[in-house]
Amino acid sequence: MTDASTPPSPGETSFPRSEIRVLLLEGISQTAAEAFRSAGYSRIEEVQGALAGEELRSALEGVHVVGIRSRTQLDESALESARKLVAIGCYCIGTNQVDTAHARRRGVPVFNAPYSNTRSVAELVIAEAIMLLRGVPQKNMSCHRGEWLKSAAGSHEARGKTLGVVGYGHIGSQVGVLAEMLGMRVIYHDVVSRLSLGNAESAGSLEDLLRRSDVVTLHVPELPSTRDLMGARELGSMKDGAVLINASRGQVVDLDVLRDELEHGRLAGAAVDVFPKEPKAAGERFESPLAGLDNVLLTPHIGGSTEEAQAGIGREVTEKLLRYSDDGSTLSAVDFPEVSLPPHTGDARLLHVHENRPGIMSAVTDVIGRSSANIDAQYLQTLGDVGYVVTDVAADRGAARSLMAELRQLEGTLRTRVLF
Repeated sequence: MTDASTPPSPGETSFPRSEIRVLLLEGISQTAAEAFRSAGYSRIEEVQGALAGEELRSALEGVHVVGIRSRTQLDESALESARKLVAIGCYCIGTNQVDTAHARRRGVPVFNAPYSNTRSVAELVIAEAIMLLRGVPQKNMSCHRGEWLKSAAGSHEARGKTLGVVGYGHIGSQVGVLAEMLGMRVIYHDVVSRLSLGNAESAGSLEDLLRRSDVVTLHVPELPSTRDLMGARELGSMKDGAVLINASRGQVVDLDVLRDELEHGRLAGAAVDVFPKEPKAAGERFESPLAGLDNVLLTPHIGGSTEEAQAGIGREVTEKLLRYSDDGSTLSAVDFPEVSLPPHTGDARLLHVHENRPGIMSAVTDVIGRSSANIDAQYLQTLGDVGYVVTDVAADRGAARSLMAELRQLEGTLRTRVLF
């Protein structure tokens, strides 16, 4: 491939895969590197931890593809230092650690893995629900202190209890399916209409769900509307003796209010896997208002951290990056016009990322029409302020490079690539 920042040298046919630099941060599963190598990519650098500041900007220089998890922040400053960057892979569910708007304006698609760790998160939630209902956190801590609290008081079976799922998407619905297998009744609340699975029922409102549920589990995205979704009024609406589980986003629950509810015994327990501020590295100290409470399970954002999930994420995201690098396909990109393309088998495939403005498609077609190249197929999609057009042409390499040079000069062009 070639792009606007790396024009082809004389005699070059296509940017060799062996020269494409791939940077994988935060200990991404080996399945990712193996998939790149199997596809012919050999310049792969793997870093176990997250990078930040000048260290991150320096590492991104000359990199074409970068893979991150949740701790590395690809803000505008970091993206501006990555002048050759072609694509970003988020080897996780969320993409809020990337300035996706700026990446789109740079012509850089962002890919993630929205489904690969669904089962892992759902299993952790079910395990925590059972432990909280049985009072395991308190009994565990008492044993560590040399106490022996063998009592059935406050210990309950999951069977027959009501699980309230807030956010009935891929993870929330999977949690509901597993809960029903335990004999729990499942109700859910979502801001959009969702088809229920099994015997799950839609609650009339969030307040209705909170009032009826013995266990409340949160599975919502990080949005302005979900910030402090569980504040004083909502936590106060929960049943006396209920438990709360948050494995979604750290800003969703007001932890100070939750601590007060737990300390006074109105809520029986909580399990929290995500926090408003999380350590960037293993050696950094973790702090939380919930630390030290016997009836709370605290875990370091491990909902999707199973070997099976990480291996699946490694394969899924890498496959998307390879499809874009090799064929130009942007299907399932989170920030970019989605174009599903067949494998590239013809003479040349021209990729043109541009500002979404009137007349630019006419200019692209005019450039190709004035050449001797024949258009075999053309694909176009737009998203917000960016458009993406892919044109398969019957032309030799020299003619295709000339076309790409002309397209690169069109006003409004953000990035160009040519595949042979």
